Amino acid sequence: MKKSFLIISLVAFFFTSVSSQDFSKMKGSEYCSMKKSQTRILGQPIQINSGPLHSYNVLKYTLSLNLYQCYTSPYLKNFTASNIIQFRVDSTLNSIRLDAVNSSLIIDSVRLAGVSFTHLNNILAIQLDQTYNVGDVVNVKIYYRHKNVADDALYVKSGMLFTDCEPEGARKWFPCWDKPSDKAQLDLTAKVKANVKLGSNGYLADSTLSGDSLWYHWVSNENVATYLTVLTSKVNYKLDIVYWHKLSNPTDSIPIRFYYNSGENPSSVKSIIRAMATWYSQNFIEHPFPKNGFATLNDLFTWGGMENQTLTSFCPGCWSESLTAHEFAHQWFGDMITCSTWADIWLNEGFATWSEAFWYESYGGYADYKSSIDGDANSYLYSNPGWPISDPDWAVTTPSTDILFNYAITYAKGACVLHQLRYVLGDSLFFATLKTYCADPNLKFQSSTISDFNQKVNLVTGENYNWFFNEWIFQPNHPVYQNTYNFQNLGTGQWKVNFFARQVQTNTVFFKMPIEINVHFQDNTDTLIRVMNDVNNQLLFWTFSKRPVLLQFDPHNQIVLKGGSTVVGVDEPQQDKYSMNLYQNAPNPVESKTTISYEIPMNTEVQLDIMNIMGETVIKVGKTLQQTGEHSVNLDFSNLPSGIYFYKLTAGNNILTKKLIVSK
Repeated sequence: MKKSFLIISLVAFFFTSVSSQDFSKMKGSEYCSMKKSQTRILGQPIQINSGPLHSYNVLKYTLSLNLYQCYTSPYLKNFTASNIIQFRVDSTLNSIRLDAVNSSLIIDSVRLAGVSFTHLNNILAIQLDQTYNVGDVVNVKIYYRHKNVADDALYVKSGMLFTDCEPEGARKWFPCWDKPSDKAQLDLTAKVKANVKLGSNGYLADSTLSGDSLWYHWVSNENVATYLTVLTSKVNYKLDIVYWHKLSNPTDSIPIRFYYNSGENPSSVKSIIRAMATWYSQNFIEHPFPKNGFATLNDLFTWGGMENQTLTSFCPGCWSESLTAHEFAHQWFGDMITCSTWADIWLNEGFATWSEAFWYESYGGYADYKSSIDGDANSYLYSNPGWPISDPDWAVTTPSTDILFNYAITYAKGACVLHQLRYVLGDSLFFATLKTYCADPNLKFQSSTISDFNQKVNLVTGENYNWFFNEWIFQPNHPVYQNTYNFQNLGTGQWKVNFFARQVQTNTVFFKMPIEINVHFQDNTDTLIRVMNDVNNQLLFWTFSKRPVLLQFDPHNQIVLKGGSTVVGVDEPQQDKYSMNLYQNAPNPVESKTTISYEIPMNTEVQLDIMNIMGETVIKVGKTLQQTGEHSVNLDFSNLPSGIYFYKLTAGNNILTKKLIVSK
């Protein structure tokens, strides 16, 4: 559940039989990424109707589909259909353009007085009967057919029919404006064989049986993105229903439908779904839809899940807690509020991956949550391809699925950035931001940009956090720290802690972040210091009335996206003429013997200690009274194992420390 695996391991895993799959070792985000990054919905991206802007807003799709012949041998993929598109005019127009892939769809006719159309190069261009003005509402009815072709959006096999459309596959089974920025209501009627169960978005308005035919009527009054519009159906599908009682009105409940194949057992998910709905409702907003559900598919949907609005698709037998936690969170982040463009995919996958970790917190506490986030960070740091979470070009030109759904960036880093925002804001402001974002009537059941979420953070906190988004979302890579520190005896029981914060990465920007430093003292007490590191090469110092013995940078690993080290040996800024100097040993690395040189500004007692990385003294050069000036000590390391060591010079009340390496 909380381990990261290499892609080669994932591939090997999914090529085993369904019965041998061990879902306890897979993160739901890994399932999701593997499935989506390998999809062939676009093949080479179909760059048509690029970008989110157009001159009308679709209000509703009313689909009527005759799927009857798809459920018996030879399991044809062709069907007849109609689509009434209701849209509101945003800019004066006399024509509209829709996405409709020529290799999948045949357009028979378009109904509106005086209308004409062309269907070329995957675009359905409709010349309207007149010029319409801003605010006018127009209905256009399209009669069309789906060809008997495999198009990686509509799947038919052995009595099962389903759709799977992210990012832009809906255009292969109904004409639409196929971008996530334009969501619309859905009214869907489908004719199937009497022994078929069919699920779709929204609630089941009715089902009518006539002879050997059954008409399902599904209605979503909540706007749906085209890629989240779904058909899932099968002959003799198994169906269980559980009910979740609303927090706002416990006497009211919503059905959660479980469609599954013979031989499967969804009880593991059925047993947790109510608690999961409650947890997410308490911390985001109350479950926003009148129904929800899950459906396992067949071997045409090899692995993973797809968060279709109110009816998630799972791979066969994939009744996994982690996959459910990830996909169910999408009902809030991705479905209720959908990324406006593919440049905003972080709002979908980053949030769902973070929510998967957050679900573990509901019963395992913060430690289980953090363990999952640490796993995400390791996945990113191990496999980082070096591009940012959001590329503005993706808003216009849809990237290939292996880039858009890259696990290291879109999922793992995306979740870690949200965790780091939680750390920066603190829990109170962080969760207040999530609730404010989810409840915003201008975003709920609509689309959102990363900028919209950024503005919510600023609104709730009363501060400007644009810097956080600029560095973590729109810049690649992560900070690499080379911090140093030392302890200085000031006399009269006073000690000074010097800390030098330095980032040395060259492949991205400086990352401004609040940093935490834990100082451990000789009396076995600790002090945690939090300070904003807002410039590079920043020297910080604190004075204490007790002796410090250990310093830890980011002791709780809250900045999970980082590399580098923090070691003893502050040597910035340069010592002035009134202070002593400790020079780097030579040779370094050390094979057996080395020389350590130093300078003291006055006659004083001097002691030199060699310590291992655990702070234990392994060589001690006893106190001797020495004269002002430069001195050298020759040391033999032949009895010490290879590794990192520190040498500490104590001269009177002053202490300096440096690092050396023993390599044999």
